[in-house]
Amino acid sequence: MSKLKNVFEAGYLVALVVFIAVGCGENQQNDKKTETTLEEKSSDKMVRDVHSFSNFQEVASNHIHLDLTVDFDKKQLKGYARHSIDNIKNSDSIVFDTKNLTILNVFLDDRRPTQFSLREEDELLGKALVVKIEGNTKSVTIEYETGAETEALQWLDPVQTAGGKHPYLFTQGQAILTRSWVPCQDSPGLRITYSANVQVPEHLMAVMSASNPTERTSNGRYEFEMKQPIPSYLIALAVGDLEFQEIDHRTGVYAEPQMLESCAYELAEMGKMVELAEALYGPYQWERYDVIVLPPSFPFGGMENPRLTFATPTIIAGDRSLTALIAHELAHSWSGNLVTNATWDDFWLNEGFTVYFERRIMEDLYDKDYVDMLAVLGRQDLTKSLEALDPKDTFLKLRLKGRNPDDGMTDIAYEKGYFFLRMLEENIGREKFDAFLLAYFDEHKFKTLTTETFLNYLNENLADVGIDQLNVNEWIYAAGIPDNCPEVKSVNFENVEQALAGFYDQSLTEAMKTSNWSTHEWLHMIRNLRKNTTQEQMNQLDQKFKLTEVGNCEIAAAWFEKAIEHGYLTPSVEENLEKFLVKVGRRKFLMPLYTVLKSTNNVELARGIYSKARSNYHFVSIRSVDELLDVRLIE
Repeated sequence: MSKLKNVFEAGYLVALVVFIAVGCGENQQNDKKTETTLEEKSSDKMVRDVHSFSNFQEVASNHIHLDLTVDFDKKQLKGYARHSIDNIKNSDSIVFDTKNLTILNVFLDDRRPTQFSLREEDELLGKALVVKIEGNTKSVTIEYETGAETEALQWLDPVQTAGGKHPYLFTQGQAILTRSWVPCQDSPGLRITYSANVQVPEHLMAVMSASNPTERTSNGRYEFEMKQPIPSYLIALAVGDLEFQEIDHRTGVYAEPQMLESCAYELAEMGKMVELAEALYGPYQWERYDVIVLPPSFPFGGMENPRLTFATPTIIAGDRSLTALIAHELAHSWSGNLVTNATWDDFWLNEGFTVYFERRIMEDLYDKDYVDMLAVLGRQDLTKSLEALDPKDTFLKLRLKGRNPDDGMTDIAYEKGYFFLRMLEENIGREKFDAFLLAYFDEHKFKTLTTETFLNYLNENLADVGIDQLNVNEWIYAAGIPDNCPEVKSVNFENVEQALAGFYDQSLTEAMKTSNWSTHEWLHMIRNLRKNTTQEQMNQLDQKFKLTEVGNCEIAAAWFEKAIEHGYLTPSVEENLEKFLVKVGRRKFLMPLYTVLKSTNNVELARGIYSKARSNYHFVSIRSVDELLDVRLIE
């Protein structure tokens, strides 16, 4: 999942701070004692997922077949999930994860009824579904329907779509929400294949993280198959007024017809990205790589559902300047989808590797200067996270028992993970490190790993290069950033800083030569506005560069945040801020904007906007903003 690398994408309520100078040398926490050693850790084979009730280590689902009807009038999915199972330890029951599902019937093999029960509900994890099985049971079929509180599903009315005529549905399963629309053993430690038959209204198209149609059927019936084993959080479905446009022989774009041309233009480099990724770390294992651009309520930048990345429309900037997000989701085809974290405590194995891989793709696609800008912006985000989080939440290896795994989806996993891998590369040498990663992906493909398995592999395969001298345990099991973190500088950003200094010295926007600036340079400029910037200076920048009306969502969000912080809440700013927050549901943008409104004593303005916007947001965004603004005051 891409955060485009900001802690707010994970919903953390981070206070606004003034960005400090970029650099990795200074420790962020005083206590850097390594609290856990590798020898104290358990092996992968016995690791327990504290976020799943399932007993997949005793009896495991290996394939799910779904047969579902999508009812937009009732906002409900109804049908069955048939699990093919392996009874590894001759158990007399199999346990599934469910949340807010109505279980209608359960059958074994050829529709033989069996006993089943739902255990007491856990607010976070849902209910365990315990099904009695026999020693020779081959399959378990669960008939069910979703309810009004199904957290993974977002049902959109026509007015919330680009076309305005047809409803829309999409799912978001990561981290533990798939259980709210599919009864399953919902752990990243278990990999399954799946197939599906999905019935939708005849005028709509259904697509999944599987083999997909490129045209609508005449009867609204669609068949899907995912032959490669994946964790349950990657099962995904979208239904809407969709069309498809090919990019090249194995890449293409799905979108509403009104958006398809602009989306295809924006993502025209997808095929080249796949080729560059393969050249780095081996063959693409998923046959096709397509992207669906969803309506603006999608809560994340992107979700790496295999074969079909789900992407936010906020990346459609018109100049291909935000396509690093696509490189990120593509990189997940290796790190995350091919080699998967065994538990959510090991989340950095998915995201740190993916950020590193993403930036290598972008370096080959563009140049090192481009990647240096991404890395510096990422380092800025990491600095904010380190200042805001509890020190124990800044370990790469997390401890999330009893907590929502979303709490671990911060810049620590993404950016600290990236800088750890970049540190290894700089000390080992790029050629040797690339060979190591190529072998790592190949030897662990379609497997799940803990942090300890990776570290054992690292020590075994890089022992000859002094890996024991690189503070590895400190990176993984201690707070903050070790002293050997790489320092990154950007020539492009130095030019931006000079232009900004000229503006403050002369108060003339004409001194700023911005015609060739990318989105990243605009972000760096806005982030580095001085704390004592006057209203007049904010107005000068706004009038010159039309920042309040800018169409690029990344720039707009950064500008609105600074405008609020500096008290530059003109009628135009308030009007455009409200339009932005009502339309866009991406949590990366929502959280900093609502947070700064609250921290600057504009909480009533925030609540007023949120009362209009809340129904447009997905559950994962609502959960975060509700907590921040105390939604009970506006309901």
